[in-house]
Amino acid sequence: MSSAGRMPLASSFDPARTLVLATRNEHKVHELRQILGEVVDELGLTIIGAGQLSGAPDVAETEVTFEGNARLKAVALAEATGLPSVADDSGLAVEVLGGSPGVFSARWSGRFGGGDSAARGDRDRANLELLLDQVADVPPAHRQAAFVCAAVLAMPSGDVDVVTGRVTGALAYEPMGTNGFGYDPVFVPDGGSRSLAQYTVVEKNAISHRGRAFRAMVPPRPPRGADGVRLTGGVLTALPALSRTADPTEPPVTGSAAAAASEAA
Repeated sequence: MSSAGRMPLASSFDPARTLVLATRNEHKVHELRQILGEVVDELGLTIIGAGQLSGAPDVAETEVTFEGNARLKAVALAEATGLPSVADDSGLAVEVLGGSPGVFSARWSGRFGGGDSAARGDRDRANLELLLDQVADVPPAHRQAAFVCAAVLAMPSGDVDVVTGRVTGALAYEPMGTNGFGYDPVFVPDGGSRSLAQYTVVEKNAISHRGRAFRAMVPPRPPRGADGVRLTGGVLTALPALSRTADPTEPPVTGSAAAAASEAA
């Protein structure tokens, strides 16, 4: 650590155009690069995972809302690295269960699913089986659910901004598809007949709660070639201080649903 308390950064990382994602999961880093593809290319941004910075903190998710957990992670990483940092927390909120699994989405089956020591795939299966058992007798008209994501951008200056994204749908009675993870095989987005696990990566990123949240960080941009209008500046140009929902027709999750839903991450 330096005297300022920040870990040394590799010389290849330009602090003005580097964004750190609070995860050690390279799949999630790749996913963010895909979601923000045009902006990454246009501004020359470099998106890295926390695992690429030696000593990046591991932050326990101890809050009871998506935003609270995402804020914890993003602020801690920005303070430790001196780089703009993004964290998200997300999960499934089932209406008939009062917004659960919620913040417990990734560990809904608890010790019966093997707990934190279980492999991700084993935990996913246990969580999914428990959820389906709990709603087995619920009729189609009452199987509404939503995937919800809160994404937080924390700047080294201390500025913190929050966006949310959500996709609504209903729970199927049995898993369908193999492309997704977590609760994807039983979640059918509104207006469709396929589960998210039957979507391609491109299709899923276009409508997913995480995709909507991260895209909400990007300001409206002028058409290419507009005279006199150019995007300039550092990371805030791409990920500005905007606290708004990803889709103005879908308000942020609040109250018991917000407190109940998190962590498919």
